[in-house]
Amino acid sequence: MKKVMIVAAVVVAVSGGLALGYLVGRAGHQPAAETGTFSHGALYHCPMHPQIVSDKPGHCPICQMTLVKNVDAQKAAEGTPVQGLAAVALSDRQRQLLGARTVRVTVTPFLKTLRAVGLVTVDERRMQHVHTKIQGWIEHLHAGAVGDTVRRGDPLLTIYSPELLATQREFLVALDNRTRGVSSMPEVNADAEHLVEAARKRLLLQDMTEAQIDELASTREARKIVTLYSPVSGTITARNVSHGERIESATSLLDIADLSRVWVLADIYESELPFVHDGQKATITLSYLPGRSYSGRVSLVSPLVDETTRTVKVRIELDNGELALRPGMFANVELVADLGNRLAVPKDAVMRSGTRNVVFVRPADGSFEPREVELGVELADAWEIRKGLVEGEDVLAAANFFVDSESKLRAALAGAKR
Repeated sequence: MKKVMIVAAVVVAVSGGLALGYLVGRAGHQPAAETGTFSHGALYHCPMHPQIVSDKPGHCPICQMTLVKNVDAQKAAEGTPVQGLAAVALSDRQRQLLGARTVRVTVTPFLKTLRAVGLVTVDERRMQHVHTKIQGWIEHLHAGAVGDTVRRGDPLLTIYSPELLATQREFLVALDNRTRGVSSMPEVNADAEHLVEAARKRLLLQDMTEAQIDELASTREARKIVTLYSPVSGTITARNVSHGERIESATSLLDIADLSRVWVLADIYESELPFVHDGQKATITLSYLPGRSYSGRVSLVSPLVDETTRTVKVRIELDNGELALRPGMFANVELVADLGNRLAVPKDAVMRSGTRNVVFVRPADGSFEPREVELGVELADAWEIRKGLVEGEDVLAAANFFVDSESKLRAALAGAKR
């Protein structure tokens, strides 16, 4: 009888164990219901109910849909083991003594700030080189020295030119012929008028003004000395002639620049070119005017690279109504590039060795696991993470050196035991 009871008990125990194993196996394939972001090791989720996640394939307990594999979480959770490093477990007391601090991996706006030194220069499109179209001698130079301001229509110089004097007399002869040669024949009158207009245009081409020509027609007296006037308003940046000097038509008399709008030429390194583009806003500051800034726009990124400095010229245009920006000045240039939202961690969280970049991720169990990451754009206080982390994970941002040393020591000890 006892044998029968013992056999029955064994059968019941075996049956119970099989049933328990079956239930455990079934439970292992059911998704763990969690809310929020994917937990460490949760590689599958329900497309209809994102809060349902699991570390194994299965079906959603709510809608019975097949769980979808979370590729990013799998890559981040499994990753490639970092050679020479091991996970480090720290107690609360140890973390407090080391000053270990974790931060959340987040997607943040990326604003890349570039700083460079610029040189204030004249807007070349607002530079006027004053020439005469005739040869002669300067009787008097009205324009002052370099730095003086002139306005459009101000007298620049008086000149004696036999060529201009001869053209004035031709104009007067044409006027007399038109007056004396009035005829009943329209063709004759038209020819006379044509000669007057031709002589008038020649005087205009020789830099006489309309008012001067009208005065010549009224007085009927050719002027030996003629005054030439400024064609533009601006500042004299160069004076190349003096009183009594003989000039040719190719002689550059004066350079006049309109400084109400200037250029700032800044040198940008090759590595910074992806963050600079036409139309980009620029902020200009001057060391001698602290607290004051000027706004401009990038109008040109040079297609040429300086072979010596490996930099590219960037031209910035800005208004200069108060003439505070003077050509030849050095200026501080700041450009801000909006790169959109990107996954980022503080720079203190990344251990850089020159051959690899490592962060220590804190999973749910509280330890710190080394993980190699791929970096992107560098900001002043953050790194873009292109590969190796997902949003919502916690990474070590302080005491990295101590944890890294402990990780290397544990990896070395583990290797020695094998």
